[in-house]
Amino acid sequence: MPVYINSIGSVSAQRTFDNSIFLEEIVRYTDTVLEIITPNYKDYIPPAAARRMAKGIKMSTVSAKTAMTEAGMEEDEIDAIIVGTGLGCIGDSEKFVSDILDNDEQFLTPTRFIQSSHNTVAGQIALGMGCMGHNFTYVHSAISFESAVLDAKMLLENGEAKHILVGGVDELVDHHVNTHRLIGHIKQEPVETMSVLKSGTKGAIFSEGAHFFTLSSEKRPSCYAELLAVKTLNTLGENQVSGKTRSFLSENGIEPDAVDVIILGYNGDAEFDGYYDTLANALFKDAVQVYFKHLSGEFDTASGFGFWLGNKILKEQTIPDAVRMNSVATNSPKTVLIYNQYRGENHSLTLLRKC
Repeated sequence: MPVYINSIGSVSAQRTFDNSIFLEEIVRYTDTVLEIITPNYKDYIPPAAARRMAKGIKMSTVSAKTAMTEAGMEEDEIDAIIVGTGLGCIGDSEKFVSDILDNDEQFLTPTRFIQSSHNTVAGQIALGMGCMGHNFTYVHSAISFESAVLDAKMLLENGEAKHILVGGVDELVDHHVNTHRLIGHIKQEPVETMSVLKSGTKGAIFSEGAHFFTLSSEKRPSCYAELLAVKTLNTLGENQVSGKTRSFLSENGIEPDAVDVIILGYNGDAEFDGYYDTLANALFKDAVQVYFKHLSGEFDTASGFGFWLGNKILKEQTIPDAVRMNSVATNSPKTVLIYNQYRGENHSLTLLRKC
């Protein structure tokens, strides 16, 4: 049974929450950590409710509502809500632990504890919609989003659901940033984001974001693409990437030269970007090559931005100059492959086809 991506919603370090535009105006940064461009939450969430929400919940609510509205879906049509997150609502987790220490384990309010668990986002969205169906959160590091997509795909293919809201979300907090800066996962010196691949230094530019999509067994007029396949792998050597990618395509009846656009998760980390080079310089040297983390930054569910980008490319039938890595021309892209990994682990391959 085919799986269709009928709508998208994105909150990121770029102006992506407006689906009517497609990276027409790029926001450039010179930094090591990027925060989201905050939408006007009052347009989506009652102010009294928003004040009690963690940033991750607010970001997700906006992107989820955007996706629902674009697909023309009513709340009672959603059969399941599946979210991937690497850190959950880590901001409230951090505040709750701090309150325990500051108040000598006494007089603690339960709100931050309730909102500090990883499944808070999926739960809050379900409560707001009154969705009583399948509600899952996947916490699988850099393949959290792909795990959620894979679960949704299997549910739809088995006829256990008709419309599913799928998302990936992660937020920034000071403790997380300081820890990763200390161990060298974040670049030590500010880098201009459009030049991040030329930095030649270790570490990435960290960020945050929320990306939600409606996946359905029914194709709607708003459809972006068909989801053909998703595969995740734990650890690979650089010399294994091409072989695994070729096998993945073969399993789905596609030859490498049939891939029109390859989206690669380059983040400017000189130590690990070689994984992408193995595909860019050989297997897909004649395909249109696209990258995205110079716009979105790096975080556990950053591949959600890559998924958003792939869907936009297939629907708009255009590739913004800001994400191009080469000058290969394509008039009508039909097949998109997304490859992502983080520090040599948690590799994912996602295959999309034009509706």
